[in-house]
Amino acid sequence: MKYIEVTITLSQTDPASDILIDLLGNEGPYDSFVETPDGLKAYVPADNFDEQWLQQQLLEVADFCQATYTFEAMPDKNWNEEWEKQHKPVLVEADNGKRLWVRAPFHEHRTDVDWELEIEPKMSFGTAHHQTTYMMLSYLSELPVQGLKVLDMGCGTAVLALLAKVRGASYVEGIDIDEWAYNNAMENAERNNAQLTIRIGDASLLGDTQFDLIIANINRNILLNDMAAYVGVLNPGGTLLLSGFYESDVPALQAHALNLGLQLQETKVRQTWAALRFVKTA
Repeated sequence: MKYIEVTITLSQTDPASDILIDLLGNEGPYDSFVETPDGLKAYVPADNFDEQWLQQQLLEVADFCQATYTFEAMPDKNWNEEWEKQHKPVLVEADNGKRLWVRAPFHEHRTDVDWELEIEPKMSFGTAHHQTTYMMLSYLSELPVQGLKVLDMGCGTAVLALLAKVRGASYVEGIDIDEWAYNNAMENAERNNAQLTIRIGDASLLGDTQFDLIIANINRNILLNDMAAYVGVLNPGGTLLLSGFYESDVPALQAHALNLGLQLQETKVRQTWAALRFVKTA
């Protein structure tokens, strides 16, 4: 496959780099990134490169950062091999001292941790590298999960769903709108010998099944739009974990949650990104 390498130069890398990686990778067709001292290099299949769309994404950081770019076609090479050289395992250290090792199949196995997940990320979101995924994994490492019915909205690689299952959840369902994510989630479930129910779609799939714990690591606008649907299938006293947004988005999300009968229990912040833990009042 032929790729385009986009070199983005930023006058301020923090938080502009994270924002652009989220926009280009999570919401766009770019599938790998290398952060540099003055910005980042982003890689996209040549057939999916749209310069006008790229320019629109750079405008998202224009209020506080000057962003310029160049691009060039890359020579053919084994991109899987190149990607493996860049992709690193992640050690998640929760506030309660528990440790989770998230690795790809080509990384080393560890026995000095509480749990280990083998994730083949491919192009799906959720490898623990992103701050939001790290915080959600931290929450799941700290909360009681044994015997709960868990829903993972926007499950991506299913890394969050898998940790819930490994920790003893009785039933775990993942939903993602992307068919690639569905296939990747199913593959990762098999890799970890975990029984998950994975479905393709969005919050409109939610029906009569009630959950004790709902995880949603998506983005601010989708969370605001779909939060009422989540609350509708959350048992009284149940927990809702949200992430995928910046610390500056917390007031809007908290206000909306309060109107839906949710009570904020805890906030995590990691490099401008935030995660929230709510409980549904009885």
